[in-house]
Amino acid sequence: MAGWLKRVLQKPKQHSNSGSSSTAAPKHSPSSPTSSPVRSSSSSASSSVLHPRSLLSSASQVNISSSGSARWTKSYDVCICHNEGDFEFVEEMVSYLESQPETFRCFLQLRDATPGSAIVTELCEAVQNSHCWVMVITPGFLQDPWCRYQMHQALAEAPMTNGRTIPVLKDIDQKDYPRELRCLYYIRVTFKENGFRQIKDTVLRYLQELCQSTPSTTE
Repeated sequence: MAGWLKRVLQKPKQHSNSGSSSTAAPKHSPSSPTSSPVRSSSSSASSSVLHPRSLLSSASQVNISSSGSARWTKSYDVCICHNEGDFEFVEEMVSYLESQPETFRCFLQLRDATPGSAIVTELCEAVQNSHCWVMVITPGFLQDPWCRYQMHQALAEAPMTNGRTIPVLKDIDQKDYPRELRCLYYIRVTFKENGFRQIKDTVLRYLQELCQSTPSTTE
């Protein structure tokens, strides 16, 4: 009888030992395979964060001239807003832009406006049909009401879009820089070659970012 009772009393101890061994494994769960997806997810998330330079680098790889790119949604890449007295300088700048490998499409009012059309209509359509607008700000520009009208049209079209409105200062002091444009960085032309290159780079950068963010119509 004593032996039977002893065996009965020993059984709970065996179950208790068995239970403790089954619950011991979770104590080591941090090293178990089930926790690895959490760590790998965190790792993949951190590696997927792109540095701003990476974004610029990827944008520079975009072919803006490919068929179906967003570049072709407008008639012109850049509209030149200027005073007639600066036509010689502007004509040289346009010649530089149009001779680049990208063959930038420029709207030059005295060259491309439709004869007989209303000035207001031409200026508004030039703004709406162009991706970027170069404002050649000179003493003549500041005194020209049509230049200011076109400047306001461009600002109304895309007031906070980076790279679309490109102020170019020539032969004026910084204090004369139009108040409407003071939220934008400008290009000061001291040497034509450097100034023209900066304008080209700014237009190209905008078109690359546009084509990168807008799906191709051929896809």
